[in-house]
Formats: sequence, structure tokens, C-alpha cells
Amino acid sequence: MSEDTTARATTTQTGTPVASDDHSLTVGTNGVAALHDRYLVEKLAQFNRERIPERVVHAKGGGAFGHFVVTEDVSRFTRAAFLQPGTSTEMLQRFSSVAGEQGSPDTWRDVRGFSLKFYTTEGNYDIVGNNTPVFFIRDGMKFPDFIRSQKRLPGTGLRDADMQWDFWSLSPESSHQVTYLMGDRGLPRSWREMPGFGSHTFQWINAEGERFWVKYHFKSNQGNVEMGGAEAELIAGADADFYRRDLSDAIEAGNFPSWDMHVQVMPYEEAKHYRFNPFDLTKVWSHSDYPLIKVGTYTLDRNPENFFAQIEQAAFSPANTVPGIDISPDKMLMARVFSYPDAQRYRVGANYAEVPVNAPISPVNSYAQDGATRHGFKPASEPVYAPNSRGGAVADAAAAGVGSFENDGELMRSAAALHAEDDDFGQAGTLYRDVFDAEAKARFLDTISGAVGGVVDAGIRERAIQYWTNVDAELGLSLRANLTAPVAVDAR
Repeated sequence: MSEDTTARATTTQTGTPVASDDHSLTVGTNGVAALHDRYLVEKLAQFNRERIPERVVHAKGGGAFGHFVVTEDVSRFTRAAFLQPGTSTEMLQRFSSVAGEQGSPDTWRDVRGFSLKFYTTEGNYDIVGNNTPVFFIRDGMKFPDFIRSQKRLPGTGLRDADMQWDFWSLSPESSHQVTYLMGDRGLPRSWREMPGFGSHTFQWINAEGERFWVKYHFKSNQGNVEMGGAEAELIAGADADFYRRDLSDAIEAGNFPSWDMHVQVMPYEEAKHYRFNPFDLTKVWSHSDYPLIKVGTYTLDRNPENFFAQIEQAAFSPANTVPGIDISPDKMLMARVFSYPDAQRYRVGANYAEVPVNAPISPVNSYAQDGATRHGFKPASEPVYAPNSRGGAVADAAAAGVGSFENDGELMRSAAALHAEDDDFGQAGTLYRDVFDAEAKARFLDTISGAVGGVVDAGIRERAIQYWTNVDAELGLSLRANLTAPVAVDAR
């Protein structure tokens, strides 16, 4: 059968045929354009609005779809349906940078976002993490300040080393994450070749109602591979979309990347007396205390058909939990549970959860009503309020299966209670001394020498040197020597 080559008539967005895609309606050949050229107005107005606001954080990114298969049995820890043995769940992953805006180079030194959306039979479950197991701060109160310090100056629009190091050196809890950032982990060779972490501590609840604390780890089956600073700079100038292109090309070629999901599990009561605060986002749990337990494997095997509709409009939030999973008293996590859905309502719209990429596969029986960009509606006979006597949905605490945790008492503003080994520089020093090999240490010293060397303010520079001295005394001495060494002068 021959292919139908009949041209389709252009229409407006409401389906009305249009007269021309080439010429505006004007008064004569050279006259003024008519405001009542409805198609011209519609076309320009739509073009003006075809971008939604970029994410305040994690603006530059990419992603793909795949499926997660549970290969082990963790039912003793959680009742979540998608984590039961043998279950396969469709999912979406978005990778990103933290500080850069849309159009920024993929290979700038930065933490990489690692966000997962599982379309489970009990609702969508999101894990919104990074390629590092910790973060720069432990309280959401400081998050806007941290991000602003990493972005751009309001006057010049330039990024500024003084601003970055002023914040970091006055926030000692950042040292663990900055050590990761300035180390090799800050420059992965690709999104496919880096690990991921839920970073926060989460709560799992089993069928008997027992509670456990967990941390998520995602191990890349492509290995962890990094690149050097010089190579990253060259790529940044040659191909700003290097990571995005690499992921898309790999999947298009049938080279599907995969990660194994593991968890660390801490018995509920042990958190109260663990040697440091297990809910502190700047800390990791010892693997010797809580070894990794494998859960399953996910594979990314489908590129988006439309980047804007399926990646830009994708809305992730740690508030999206399912029965058998809940949050912990992690102060950053509790703040993010509000902040993320609020950001999505601003960025995508009040009904962002109805956008196809965000819509769950499970039934939605919500009393949410109206609002901009409402995609669907209930029959007129359905009640729009609760409680009601008209057959509307009824809340079910047993079905929800939410977790809980004890509170300490009266409301107050303070840091979390310190455990025996809580401090801000200890784990950063361990990472530098015990994990980095000699070559990695040398690269690390070069990186922080360049970073701190960009600081102009003498007081901030001195605080930055002390910051690394607190991480490791010899490292601090080497940094000071590098920054005070005389510059060679060409005598020719």
C-alpha cells in the first residue's frame, strides 16, 4: 500500500484551520499588522510561554526511563509493594548538576543530582538524591543561603570564589561534602559511570509494623569512572551537553546502563545511641556496622520521546512516599518534604501531578479541585469534600501504613543533640586520609589550591585554609605552602 502523502491542514490549538504559516495579516502589503490576526497572536504568545521556569537548583540535566526488578527478599524490613521479591516496576531517572543553570556545561566540577521516580501500584515513590552520600548542610534553614553562595553575584552576574568559601568556611558541617566535591567524585566521566545515594536516612515499616532506619545506595554496573580537571575543562568548551549526549547515545545504541540498589538497615532503637547522629545528612554510616544489603537492579532502556514533556516537566519530591516507607527526623529531609512539592507547584503548576510523566499508574481518589492546568475532572455526582455521605473516598490509616518516630518534647530552635562521635571534620578527614590514594590526594591538593587561590578577601582565604587544616593538619600545611609560594618570573 502506498504511503499517504496528503498534507495535513495547519490549525490553531483549538483545531481551527489557519490561512497561512508564512504571512501576517497586514493593512496592505507594507502596512501595520492587525492585532486581530488570531493565529499570529496565538503563535507568538505560545512561543513566549513555551519554557517553564528552570529549577532553582539542579536546572541542567537529562534522563531516561527504565524498570526496576527486585532480586532479593527485604520483606522483613518493608511492606512496600514494589520492594517485594520478583516485583518489576516502571521508573524514570533524572541526572543533573546542582549549581549550573540551563545551558551550563555538564562537566563543571559539581555534585550530580540522582533522582528516581518509581511508578508503583501504591502510588509514585521518589528518591531524590545525589552521587554523594552526604550533603553540605544538615538543616533546611540554611539551604537558600547555601545555594545563593554557589550561584552568581547579583551585581556582575558572575560566580565568586569569595562568596563560596565565605559560606563554606563559616559552615564547618560542609567539610565532608566539600571533600567529596573537590575530590575525584566531583568529575564523573558520565552519568552512567557514577554511583547514587538517597543520602538521607529513611524509614521502612514491615507488615507487622516494625520500623527500621535505612540508607539507599545505588552501585553503577558500569563502574565508577572519573575524569581529570583538564579534560573536563576541554569538554566543557567543546560539548556543553556531554553527559546528556552520552546517556542518550548509549541507550539508542542498546547499551543500557544499570545500577544495583542496596540499603543499609539500622534497627530502630539503635539510632538513639549510635556513636553519631544517624539522621545528620553530613554523615555516613559505617559499612562495618551496617553492611550493604542488596535489593534489586534497575536498567535504563528507553530515551524520552519529548525532552520537555518528559524530563523538564518531571517533578520529583521526597514527599512522595508509599505504604511501608516514610521519612526520618533528618532536619534537611523534613524541610525538603515541604520545599520540593512547593517548587513544583510554582514551576510546573498547581496540578503538576496530572502531567503524564508525573501521573501515577495507581488510582487517584483525591479531593483536590480546580486550579490552573487541571487535566481531568470527576463526574459531577462525585463529592468534592470530606467527610461526606455520598460515597466519596475515605481515608484508611491501615492502608497508608505511615511510619512515626518519637519527639523530644517542647518546640525549640537548636542543633540536634550530639552523639559520642559527632563532629564536623572527622569524616571528611577519614575520607581524605583513608579512602583517597596518593595520586588522588595530590589531585585533591591541586584542586583546592586552585579553588581557594581564587579567593581575594584575605580573611576568607585564611578561614578556608583553616577549614582544610581542621580536616587534616598536613593537608592544611601543604595548602598554605601552595598558596604562599612565590610565582616564578620569566627573566627573558
